[in-house]
Amino acid sequence: MENSTKPTVVVIGNGMVGYKFCERLLAKSTDFNLIVFGEEPRRAYDRVHLSEYFSGKTAEDLSMSSLEWYEENGIQLHLSDPVLEINRQNKTIHSQKGITQSYDYLVLATGSSAFVPNIPGVEKEGVFVYRTIEDLDMMKAHAKKAKKGAVIGGGLLGLEAAKALIDLGIEETHVIEFAPRLMPRQIDSAGSTMLESKLKALGLQIHLNKSTSSINGEDAISNLQFADDTKMELDMLVISAGIRPRDEIAKLAGLEVGSRGGIQVNEKLQTSDSNIFAIGECALHNGMIYGLVAPGYEMAEVVAANLCGGDKSFNGFDMSTKLKLIGVDVASFGDPFVTEPDGRTIVFEDTHKGIYKRINLTTDGKYLLGGILIGDADAYNILLQTVNNKIVLPPNPEDLILGSRGGESDAGTGVMSLPDDALICSCEAVTKGAICSAVNEQNCTTIDGMKKCTKAGTGCGGCVPLVKDLIAGTMKANGVYVKNVVCEHFDYSRQELLSLIKIDGIHTYDEVLTKYGKGDGCEVCKPVVASILASLWNDLILKQDTIQDSNDRFLANIQKGGTYSVVPRIAGGEITPDKLIAIGTVGKKYNLYTKITGGQRIDLFGAHLSDLPDIWEELIDAGFESGHAYGKSLRTVKSCVGSTWCRFGLHDSVSFAIEVEDRYKGLRSPHKLKGGVSGCIRECAEAQSKDFGIIATEKGWNLYVCGNGGSKPQHAQLLATDIDKETCIKYLDRFLMFYVKTADPLTRTATWLNKMEGGMAYLKNVIVNDSLGIGEELEAAMQQHVNTYQCEWKAAIENPEMRKRFNHFVNAPKEKDPTSALVPMREQVKAKEW
Repeated sequence: MENSTKPTVVVIGNGMVGYKFCERLLAKSTDFNLIVFGEEPRRAYDRVHLSEYFSGKTAEDLSMSSLEWYEENGIQLHLSDPVLEINRQNKTIHSQKGITQSYDYLVLATGSSAFVPNIPGVEKEGVFVYRTIEDLDMMKAHAKKAKKGAVIGGGLLGLEAAKALIDLGIEETHVIEFAPRLMPRQIDSAGSTMLESKLKALGLQIHLNKSTSSINGEDAISNLQFADDTKMELDMLVISAGIRPRDEIAKLAGLEVGSRGGIQVNEKLQTSDSNIFAIGECALHNGMIYGLVAPGYEMAEVVAANLCGGDKSFNGFDMSTKLKLIGVDVASFGDPFVTEPDGRTIVFEDTHKGIYKRINLTTDGKYLLGGILIGDADAYNILLQTVNNKIVLPPNPEDLILGSRGGESDAGTGVMSLPDDALICSCEAVTKGAICSAVNEQNCTTIDGMKKCTKAGTGCGGCVPLVKDLIAGTMKANGVYVKNVVCEHFDYSRQELLSLIKIDGIHTYDEVLTKYGKGDGCEVCKPVVASILASLWNDLILKQDTIQDSNDRFLANIQKGGTYSVVPRIAGGEITPDKLIAIGTVGKKYNLYTKITGGQRIDLFGAHLSDLPDIWEELIDAGFESGHAYGKSLRTVKSCVGSTWCRFGLHDSVSFAIEVEDRYKGLRSPHKLKGGVSGCIRECAEAQSKDFGIIATEKGWNLYVCGNGGSKPQHAQLLATDIDKETCIKYLDRFLMFYVKTADPLTRTATWLNKMEGGMAYLKNVIVNDSLGIGEELEAAMQQHVNTYQCEWKAAIENPEMRKRFNHFVNAPKEKDPTSALVPMREQVKAKEW
């Protein structure tokens, strides 16, 4: 069919939904002339992950396609050229740049704009909306001179905007919400209270029931005036109070719109003109504007299908959502607000861990209606599927949020029990059946492969855990052994790769890749292999610097502002006055911020890259060595003062902690390691929250393993009781080496144990009873580490070639990075915003 005879489809709007319509239409037919007009100066980009623009992603990273994609598919793309007029009688549109284009079908994908309340002063400098990349660029520029910022709006977009202000380095950030709770459309009062407490702990200040009456200042914002006669001093404000459908052009064309905005559409998404369709956030369907991307994608699919002769309808869309807002999991699904007498509610609340879970059931307890998850939303995907597919609940429905107890699991509640038509990826409308078919028929057995096969997981990404489970479940059902490989470049697990490298005595990444891998490697396998090489041979990590994370590459943690932190080892927390003076001298000389850590060490912040070798040299001369704060290795062994000073102490915990830390310092492992030694059961060293913990008893020492703190703390479990120091060291040697040899990359000891078949009983059998007969081998491997240990700082500064790596400018060795600056804070300094 020639172009002249093809029907012409004009799309007004080149956002995510407009782009998705083009993609869906092309997948079904090439029998259309497709012409797109976009108001913005750039191609369609991912607004869902817009906040990542502040975390290092570029506009190109966020782009949904290349310019070549439009050209290859014959799409005429007009950027920075909004359509000003629709002539329905002549079936033409007229653009700002003077283009008059005829159409057979017109698709309005004009999206929405930020709703800006009619507050006096919104036009002032320093007031922004959070909508486009251009908005973010302006925020970036202004944030350099701002210290105190606020967001009007405590909904999804408002909290995303608050995260943006934190990412921009604003010292003090406020969230102002008119309603009595945060996220009023998604979560209930109790969930909001939990979310509020978690956000406050992260440094946000929350103001509820607050109405802004004016934005004050001369040319730029200086303060907000509230209706309750209070004020807030500010120099930056982001308004995120909701969205407003972009229906202006539809109104001018005489199309029907809602009383509160939005272009009226029927179930076919036709407007009051049957040749004009509306999709996405500009469309009003049954009185509803859908502000999520997944419903917009479904609308794009409906229109594309119908233009190609199909008969598809849009019948509303589930508005369940899961997000990680400022590092906090928040999810709501189904009907989150059902109450008596329409349903029953089960609530779990843990104020210590900041977790709130609510599920709503039918009155007979047979089906799940909806729920809310705050702080821990791991079960979101399966709960959503339980609602959408009307799956009968187990006898104890509380197990859905508490986990099954008594060592039993409820059959039929896993992902493989879902019906084939269960919608797994709502963004791309991919069903369970399509994913299983891709595994069976197209051999898609990885997430990347599945994204290419079905596009599942390419939208918001919330379905990825469920997709992984489906891939593994389908392979297992087919009798295929599901192998836990490092990545696509190595067909081995970390454990297998470690064994092969050890057997063949390989010492470099290139040799490993040549012998056991394929391709060029990636950011996943390179650090894994580097860690394995360091664990096996205890060689200087800088010899592997081309495959290391940035912290290992410079033997220091890069910090905000581009400077580095220096953390010397202070074994057991014991330090002499002379060494304290040496640290103070170095801190003053190099203008470093100093802080005592929770692990009984002293951090020195603000070191320029070129100063690192000189700082290390002075610290080494004073008797210090690298604390390995930058590495996946032993960090600290915390201790109390023990029997030498404490009247309750049973044994000398400080001496033992120093002995243990000196033994395992520098041990490279799958993840960081922390230890603790307490001189009595009062547990002042918090040993049971560590990867290994030792507690004094009347008869000796108790050894605990596999605990961790962090966002999901877990107590260590008892491995051995009332043992002497020598036995304790022997068991620790075995335990740590067994972990190094068998754990997956970036897996803490607690997670390693949780996944271990047989759990603690099995681990105890291996370590204490030597059931595998590898005890002596593990001990010998640890002794080899002890015998070959070297301070990485010392090795780096004594090697002239390695020392050169710490010059910021090759041609000016002593010059510092001019973008890394420090500013005063209290009696010290802090990083100037980068």
